[in-house]
Amino acid sequence: MPIDPLTIVMVVILAALVFFMFRNSRKRRKEQDETRSKMVPGAEVMTNFGLYGTLLSVDEDDNTALIETSPGHVVKVHRQVLARVVEPKTPEVDDTETTGPELNQDHAISVEPSEPEFGERIDGAPKKPGAKSDD
Repeated sequence: MPIDPLTIVMVVILAALVFFMFRNSRKRRKEQDETRSKMVPGAEVMTNFGLYGTLLSVDEDDNTALIETSPGHVVKVHRQVLARVVEPKTPEVDDTETTGPELNQDHAISVEPSEPEFGERIDGAPKKPGAKSDD
């Protein structure tokens, strides 16, 4: 009995789908384990619903965690809502900036504001205290 080519194609597509499902679940599990290993007491964390705080403790038996959102305010949440550990941001230094004597003063341009600021008089006269507005 000959095998239909369409059946072979369908089996190959099904095998590819199963392969990618297992691969994605393994990758997701690895990311979760990595995140869980970073969640130690004292770490800055964010929950799924956007609550930031410092992790105080994690109770494995009850699947709960205590988060201090501000000094004296502790929130008890389910452990699975802990989405990620917030890494402290370090400012990046841009090496392309030129400062100090490297600036060429001959080509310096002074920038004047093209439009007056809100509440500033156009004619340059100082505001009089208690004066009424024309508006």
